[in-house]
Amino acid sequence: MKLWGGRFTKETNQLVHNFNASLSFDQKFYHQDIEGSIAHVTMLAKQGIISEEDRDKIIHGLKGICADLESGVLTITAEHEDIHSFVEANLTERIGEAGKRLHTGRSRNDQVALDMKLYTRDEIDELTALVKGLLKELLALMEKNLDTYMPGFTHLQKAQPITLAHHAGAYYEMFDRDYSRLLDIRKRMNYCPLGSGALAGTTYPLDREYTAELLGFDGPTLNSMDSVADRDYLIELLSALSTISMHLSRFCEEIIIWNTNEYRFVEIDDSYSTGSSIMPQKKNPDIAELIRGKTGRVYGALISILTTMKGIPLAYNKDMQEDKELTFDAIDTVKGCLALFTGMISSMSFRKDVMEVSAKNGFTNATDAADYLVNHGVPFRDAHGIVGQLVLFCIEKGIALDDMTLEEYKAISPVFEEDIYDAISLKTCVEKRMTIGAPGQEAMKKVIEIYKKKIEE
Repeated sequence: MKLWGGRFTKETNQLVHNFNASLSFDQKFYHQDIEGSIAHVTMLAKQGIISEEDRDKIIHGLKGICADLESGVLTITAEHEDIHSFVEANLTERIGEAGKRLHTGRSRNDQVALDMKLYTRDEIDELTALVKGLLKELLALMEKNLDTYMPGFTHLQKAQPITLAHHAGAYYEMFDRDYSRLLDIRKRMNYCPLGSGALAGTTYPLDREYTAELLGFDGPTLNSMDSVADRDYLIELLSALSTISMHLSRFCEEIIIWNTNEYRFVEIDDSYSTGSSIMPQKKNPDIAELIRGKTGRVYGALISILTTMKGIPLAYNKDMQEDKELTFDAIDTVKGCLALFTGMISSMSFRKDVMEVSAKNGFTNATDAADYLVNHGVPFRDAHGIVGQLVLFCIEKGIALDDMTLEEYKAISPVFEEDIYDAISLKTCVEKRMTIGAPGQEAMKKVIEIYKKKIEE
């Protein structure tokens, strides 16, 4: 069934039909299409545009189609151009003449704009739930590892000692921003385009505020041309999904590094690892690698829709049909990555002893040795130079700062006394950083309480 054949004298070429059709992918939002149609006919009857009898027949028929699709009794077949024509054809076949009144006061342009918004809104709700689940898992990881010492890095070189709780907290901040971005997008997009017609509204006395209310929108859109031409909310969503993917990829990159024989910081659970077909000793972090790899796929969706939209004049153009497949794929990809990543880190174990030794052996306490000298009256620039000499001495001897004797310290600077060992111990180095945002236990406990309150809101 076609919704537009009246002025045509020839059948569409089959290749053209296939190229033009969107049923293979827009069938994904059949539920939203039916939901929107029920709200539309409810409003039409309220306004006296169709009879209450026709409304009831249409709604009954639409609910029957939805139930049959969900149970598998009804199958979506390829002769229809899109999900809209499939639903309307099946409705008319079931209830007769009343089904032909479904499309009164509506265009496929505002219909597809509505369906895509309803579908995207539902998917954002699922995405926010997944991100929230990840935040809870990160919070649990932080609480368990307030005293798990590890090296903090800059330039992928050991810099200063921190805790695993502090490191995980950095990712909590990233994903918390992702969470708020998704909520912002949902709020900004939550206006109903239905009633905009093809581009210039309709002469029927529609009650757009009522339709918007029935569908859970904050109100109707205020410009009919923008309503059918707007895909900004999808660009925003794909941008947010790209950022989520980037954050996942960064954490996966670190897990992959930590999993190497050289680091041995983590043990990835067998259920999230695979082996080698030739090397029996191998245990590969494939899930982390796949999540990292799929980031490019999500980026591609964002670039594709930006490129598609950049040259389109107002109002609707068929190019915009390209918004669906890439958005569906990006959403499904990120949902899968979030679920897998959350499961992976929840089952992952950390080798605390290895992490602590790594922190001790990387001169991560060098800054604290310099601070010790400053606190004993040495100008910072001089202290910096003295500690540089200490590091060179340790490198030559193959030892850590903790292993130097007091005599060796004093040979480089007489300012050093026995209390230098306490000043450069991992626990002291971390715990004296007590300001909010720092890795000390008291600082981290305050931050965790803040996170708990936010996540419960």
